[in-house]
Amino acid sequence: MTRISGRIVRPGAVVPGHVEVDGPAILAVTEDARHAGDDVIVPGFVDLHCHGGGGHSFTTGDAAAARGAAAFHLGHGTTTMLASLVSSPFELMRDAVAAFRPLVAAGVLAGVHFEGPYLSGARCGAQNPEFLRDPSVDELGALIKLAEGTVRLVTIAPELPGALDAISFLRDHGVLAAVGHTDASYEQARAGVEAGATVGTHLFNGMRPIHHREPGPVIALLDTPPAVCELIADNIHLHPGALAFAARAAGPDRTMLVTDAMDAAGMADGEYDLGGQAVVVADRVARLARNGSIAGSTLTMDAALRNTVAAGIPLPDAVAMASTTPARLLGRGDEIGALEAGLRADLVVLSKDLEVKRVMRAGAWQ
Repeated sequence: MTRISGRIVRPGAVVPGHVEVDGPAILAVTEDARHAGDDVIVPGFVDLHCHGGGGHSFTTGDAAAARGAAAFHLGHGTTTMLASLVSSPFELMRDAVAAFRPLVAAGVLAGVHFEGPYLSGARCGAQNPEFLRDPSVDELGALIKLAEGTVRLVTIAPELPGALDAISFLRDHGVLAAVGHTDASYEQARAGVEAGATVGTHLFNGMRPIHHREPGPVIALLDTPPAVCELIADNIHLHPGALAFAARAAGPDRTMLVTDAMDAAGMADGEYDLGGQAVVVADRVARLARNGSIAGSTLTMDAALRNTVAAGIPLPDAVAMASTTPARLLGRGDEIGALEAGLRADLVVLSKDLEVKRVMRAGAWQ
């Protein structure tokens, strides 16, 4: 049995005590002020939107690269993650599903997220416009059949022809649908949620901006349960004030932190690639070489947690956004995402400044 002592972050509270681990599971969580120390213990982070890191990319569908990216983010406390691809030809989507399926079976990944290609050309951001197309139930059906449970999330612009049917199709087949990269009106975005979408892809970014006479998708997603809004807390995609506003408006049960990281995360400034497009990273900011659009991030989940707390969100709420809420959304809240007896022993030991000291996954130190 392993005992980890410190300040334990649980729903709505931070308490001194111990987490006792037996094998791959949490045996007990005990409150005890004696000898607890200054370390902060949080559940392992759950990142549902990540394109790569540590010099490795998910976007090419290469299994070895996927292992490298997952290992990099594990070192920063992410114990569960989806591999996010960008808009691509169907053949690459199909091949990526086949390549990543064994990694999902092995627990390296929790599944695949297709961020595109069913996106708005007007709000495509760093997505390659060459590969954008209207949603296809036939394509999605073929991918889901091949995936055998590997495809977990698909981002769709709800105003596109066939989008609502595609969202409903995903819902009916146990796949999360997200509203994102969209020029939708308020009504169109709400229609997407009503059709079955439960995620807002990187809220504010790649979306029609808010206007007081046309609120657009941002207000629709914040104000329409059960949609959970992704927030990229890198202080680049979102001003800290916008992050705090969204987190307070929807609450920690309906907002979650994501990295949207690309392979440059953890790497030096320089030239990189995202979905076949050249990206230049300077001072942590990744932008397309051709037009300067922000192209993913160089964020890690531990930094996202620190930035969220610095923006004024209480630590228990920030931890819920980084762990508990995305675990629940993924349908795995009874297994991961919290420090509770019986759950998998995924946890991160942080310093008092919220810097990663140690990471445990399924009871094993990484």
